[in-house]
Order: sequence, then structure tokens, then C-alpha cells
Amino acid sequence: MDRLLYLECYSGISGDMVVAALLDLGADKEVLMKALHSLSIQGFSVNISTVKKSGLNVCDFNVSLTDNAENHDHDMEYLYGTYEEEPHHPHKHRNLAEILQIIKTAEMTTEAKKIACKTFEILAESEAQAHGLPVEEVHFHEVGAVDSIVDIISAAVCLDNLDLPQVVISDLYEGRGFVRCQHGVIPVPVPAVANIAASNNLSLHIMKAEGEYVTPTGAALAAAFKTRDKLPDDFSIEKVGMGAGKRKTSLPGILRAMIVTAESNDDMICKLECNIDDCSGETLGYTMERLFAAGAKDVHYLPVYMKKNRPAYQLVVICSKSDVSEIEEVIFRETTTIGIRQTEMKMTVMHSQLVQIDTPFGDVNVKMCDYYGMYRRFYPEYSDVVEICRKHNQSYDKTYRMIQKLCEDTFKPFPC
Repeated sequence: MDRLLYLECYSGISGDMVVAALLDLGADKEVLMKALHSLSIQGFSVNISTVKKSGLNVCDFNVSLTDNAENHDHDMEYLYGTYEEEPHHPHKHRNLAEILQIIKTAEMTTEAKKIACKTFEILAESEAQAHGLPVEEVHFHEVGAVDSIVDIISAAVCLDNLDLPQVVISDLYEGRGFVRCQHGVIPVPVPAVANIAASNNLSLHIMKAEGEYVTPTGAALAAAFKTRDKLPDDFSIEKVGMGAGKRKTSLPGILRAMIVTAESNDDMICKLECNIDDCSGETLGYTMERLFAAGAKDVHYLPVYMKKNRPAYQLVVICSKSDVSEIEEVIFRETTTIGIRQTEMKMTVMHSQLVQIDTPFGDVNVKMCDYYGMYRRFYPEYSDVVEICRKHNQSYDKTYRMIQKLCEDTFKPFPC
């Protein structure tokens, strides 16, 4: 069964919230600290603690700058207050190439480096779009700042450490109004967040609450992490982690992360079908072979008439939901169809198991099916029956019925 990570962003998302939630889920702190100590940047310290949010114990990941550098990311007066003049920002401005080099030389796994690089590339592209510059010419405080670098690298290390390659991201709940940044007062969602959402299929939900709840770093991490659009229909929750935000807003500022396990849904199947009027019989025959090899439960062709009275075939495939993508790839590769219809269906099946029956001609494999003990049927394996018929010069029908009778005598039906 699939295990996946679900990030519930109903109170926004930021870099420190992501890291804290993943640590609360069980990401190894020692692995994280080893990676951070290996970074070729200075001027920061990290503190991991538990804080109270709305009466709940929530993990807090705090990056403190030690080189007298200003960090206004959590300064509510700066973000939303009134200043007669802009404060000075002594942060070092780094470009994307410099940051990728920092990641390259860090003590991280290849996968963690890949996640971190992808996140920074998403951020750089969004800022380049906002400022109308090529990515390689963008020098900007928001990504170059030490705290942003630490947040993103920490999130990548923690995700990799949890070993959850499948990630579902909820809608990103964002506020409204205006917020101050290095470039001045800008609308919420800020341009970088809007660009990231538009380019990476992230859904934004605008709340009535005033303020910025989704930061560019948080949005970029969501885009880099996301592998699935929605949770499975049925799942169980294995573990819950919660990460604290720093800003004092009307909402609690909690990012909830869950490890969930998709429940098996064996009674659901998919039917794929398409109409084909320009394939040869040889092509269709070969396609059937490839579909069964790809996991199809059943494949058949129906004669149909299409537009302009063309005789054609309707290809119908029954398969499990997990095999749909591979089955569709076979259909598109091997036939001339340009579209496939998909229907999800519920299936009722008899319980079946493979048994072996001792016969005068040797052991034979038989599929035994029963329906709540009321009905029981036996289906001898075709290849085993054929082998007996050829070896002993027996009639197929007579041999088949003989084996069925032996099964009925050996496996008595359940009492009703």
C-alpha cells in the first residue's frame, strides 16, 4: 500500500513551518544538523523547540542570524506598519548559481540536493518573471538571504530523510491586502507566490483574513514537493506532525503534515474504451497481447459502425486503477486512437484461490471460486488439461469434467 506525505496548508505555508512539521513527523535532527554544519555560509544558528499554538504543542524551527543582519520576515510592524523611510538591509545578495554551488558542496544525499535545487530554481524563475529579467541576472534578497537558504535546505533534507516520495499538497490558503518587502509595498498574494502557483499547478484559496500567509519560500517548497493532486479516496493516518509559523495573525499559523497510507480498494476497477477504424487485425491482436502483459484483467473487441458508415472495432479494457497509466500508454503506442474513455466501476467478485488436485494423471492446478459458501465453482487450468490430453490421448471435454468432479468430491461446499 502507498505511503505518502500530506501537507495541509489551511493556515498558509512558509519555509520554517515546513521544516518544523517534517521534524515533528520524525525527520532525523542529527542528519539535519550535520547538513547545516557543512554549509559554506556563516552567520546563523538554529533552534528546534516546542511552542504553544491555540493550546496545542507545535514544533518550532527558528533560524537566528548572528552577523547583525536584519530579518524582517517575522516583524509585523515592518511588514504591515508605517515607516517614514526604508530600513537598511545588510543581507548579502546571491544569485542562483552561487546558491546551487552552496548546495553542491553540502553534506546531503543526492536526492536532498535535487529537491533543494529544484526549489531554488522555482523561486528564481518566479522572481525573474516578476522583475522582467533572465534567471541568471536575478540578484535578490529574498532567495539570497541566509535564513531562506537554511529553511529550504533543511526542508529538502527532512523530506528526503522521511523517505516519502509521494506528496499531496492541499490548497494554499492565502490572505489579502498589502505587505512590505525590500522593493516596497506590494499586494498579497505577492508576485512571486502568484507566479509559482500559476506555473506549478498549485491551487490558491483567498481568505477574508488580512495579511500574507503564503511566503514565496513556502510556495516554492510546495511546488517542489508536490507529486499528486489529491489524497486517495480511502486512507489511514499513520502519524501527524505540526509546524509553527512565527507571524502573529488572526489564524493560528500551523502547518499540519500527515503520513497517510492508501487503503486497498480491490472492488474498484476501471474500464477503458476507444473506437478504432484504421488498424489491421494483426495490430489489434498484438495490442491485446501487450495489454495483458501490462496488467489488463480483460481485453475484448466489439464490432461497431462509426461515422460515415465505417466498420470499426471498439477496444474495451478492464484493469485496476493503479494500472491505468501503463495501459493507456500501450493503447496510444500500439493503435491509431487519439482518445480513450475511462469509467470507474465497482466490481463484485467471488473469492478465488489456486488449489492443486490429485488426479489419475498427476497433479492439476485448479482455480476454486466461492460466493459466501453458497456457490462453489472449479476451473481447471487450461494448460494443465491440455498437457494431460496430449500425453494420454484424452478428450479435452471429458478430462476437464473429470477434474471438476474430483474437485467437487474433495472440496465439499460450506453449509448455507
